[in-house]
Amino acid sequence: MKEQFLPVEVSGETDRVKRFVFVLMENFTMLSFASAVECLRIANRMSGKTLYNWTLIGEGGESVTCSAGASFNLDGDLGDLQRDDTLIICGGIQVQKATTKKILGWIRREARKGVLIGGLCTAAFTLAKAGLLDGKRATIHWENADSFAEEFDDVELTKGVFVIDGNRMTTAGGTSSIDMMLKLLANDHGEDLANAVADQLIYSSIRTDQDTQRLSVPTRIGVRHPKLSLVIQMMENNIEEPISPSILAKDVGMSTRQLERLFRRYLNRSPKRYYMELRLQKARNLLMQTDMSVINVALACGFASPSHFSKCYRAHYDTTPYRERGSHATRLSI
Repeated sequence: MKEQFLPVEVSGETDRVKRFVFVLMENFTMLSFASAVECLRIANRMSGKTLYNWTLIGEGGESVTCSAGASFNLDGDLGDLQRDDTLIICGGIQVQKATTKKILGWIRREARKGVLIGGLCTAAFTLAKAGLLDGKRATIHWENADSFAEEFDDVELTKGVFVIDGNRMTTAGGTSSIDMMLKLLANDHGEDLANAVADQLIYSSIRTDQDTQRLSVPTRIGVRHPKLSLVIQMMENNIEEPISPSILAKDVGMSTRQLERLFRRYLNRSPKRYYMELRLQKARNLLMQTDMSVINVALACGFASPSHFSKCYRAHYDTTPYRERGSHATRLSI
């Protein structure tokens, strides 16, 4: 079938081909990577010019497996980049294990050249571990946000879909790669090209760096009661120092009994139970994603003592914090 579209007029430098270098880490997220590459491919097609090319590299230079189990042949090992290259680190699950000393040393060396560096999905962890996000704004997948915030005090973590701060870029994972790449395309060659690429992707709502990655509280829990949503938001923002249900109720202008009834009606649990589940969920993330001691995890999640933390954790997850961490470490080593 003959293609029917006319090339999109583009601005900026069209004679110079811009190169993207993708570093595929072990267990990288295929969706984040594929979304980014497809934007470049479609930009070339819609413009009728080769505006971009790309290469895939990684530690060892042979092949790498994504979190979905598919293997990718690499174009080469971690090598020298040109200053006008754009380096994109692709992370995924078990990013701590994938962030090796060799990768960290290489990224630091290339960063000294002034290369524009981005991290997709969990690769913000790798950039932060290399010290490249100190004093900068960044984002990471919401599931990893708690552990990231505990480990990297010098990074201003946001809930954004993507963040571009100077010559550092981070995305929250999933389709957020599309939003960041469309922003880069618009910066390079104009909004018309970015919009044409979005149309080809059937991507009808382009997000900006002001959009947050998670659904709103009402959408997430399936409840559109404004006061209940506000209380849950207050709970999520006060994990380390929990607020009593009576104060929460007072802050939204209702009695403790009214708040109890709301939680029972919409969530089938008490405010205290719901709050406890939020705290234990954060604790589980910290146990599996950081090297924090169990005592420090307990304190970070509002538990006054390790014994109380362990008791609550076992009641909810049917295992102790120590066993949870041990079994997780065993799975990672396999």
